[in-house]
Amino acid sequence: MTGATPPRVLYGGTFDPVHAGHLAVAEAAADLLHVDVYLVPSADPPLRTAPGASAEQRAAMLELAIEHHPRLHVDRRELGREGPSWTVDTLSEVRSEIGPETPLVWVLGADAFRHLHRWHDWRGIFALAHLLVAARPGHAMDRFEPELESAVATRWTDDPAWLSAAPAGLVLKLDLSPRREAASTVRARIASGLRWDADTPPAVVAYIRKYSLYGHP
Repeated sequence: MTGATPPRVLYGGTFDPVHAGHLAVAEAAADLLHVDVYLVPSADPPLRTAPGASAEQRAAMLELAIEHHPRLHVDRRELGREGPSWTVDTLSEVRSEIGPETPLVWVLGADAFRHLHRWHDWRGIFALAHLLVAARPGHAMDRFEPELESAVATRWTDDPAWLSAAPAGLVLKLDLSPRREAASTVRARIASGLRWDADTPPAVVAYIRKYSLYGHP
């Protein structure tokens, strides 16, 4: 597409802990948009219970997990800010760094996207970035709360090229193969003494065991 510019792509989340499913989403985004992807661990996620590991520990696990993924990087900017980790603040900060014309993409899961209308200044996000929504089995992508449905009705695109042709404002679904991994399941299995390491990068498994995270003995 004429005038297209490679976007800056950020994938935000708690990553508590990072698992193979997170890496699959990040790699799929990198493949789709032909760019590197920056994973942004949240320091103080305002819309969920307190993480089971500290922000520093979660960032350290991310860095271990991406060691053999050259297109993936960790962006620690939210760890350096005080107060809640509002996505709109992160995107505003990045937008000031890359300028008004460079496309900016925020990757999030379908479960998070369904609750977007509960986020702080969520409408302001569309003026700053595109959204790339990783679809997961069990999370419908065709029925949303009326407020969210109205806000995104004219923003959907099925052409990834448009995320490089405009700086912000569009929503694209990232279709993934069905995956079983979930951070909540990993945490629960660790706490229960069940087998949990199959879906977690080996270096992260070693870190969790070393620091006895999530109730690991």
